[in-house]
Amino acid sequence: MARKVPEKWQSSVKAVKAVQVAFDMDEKIQLAIRTEALQAGLSPSDQIRSILGLSTNKRPKRPRLTVSLGPEDYQVLAEKYQLEPQQQLEIKRKLMDELINHVANKSQ
Repeated sequence: MARKVPEKWQSSVKAVKAVQVAFDMDEKIQLAIRTEALQAGLSPSDQIRSILGLSTNKRPKRPRLTVSLGPEDYQVLAEKYQLEPQQQLEIKRKLMDELINHVANKSQ
């Protein structure tokens, strides 16, 4: 007997059935596709779908950058910013300021 999927998960059923395909390509090809995606405001995955003539998600994605930080990273950053490792929100603010300043200094 098949189990009924809860209502809150209904929108994820389609995604669960999808299979991710990875491509091992020359770095120049990967860079070109990533650059095209960036210029088009798309994710690399959506750019590949577009190139292949497949539909893409029309909803705008929230543009954000991510980085994974472990406990050791928070320790190093806390020392750098003269904070405590538990002050993760303040560390995040300092990181954002540093990234913004990095880009501003590069463009001068």
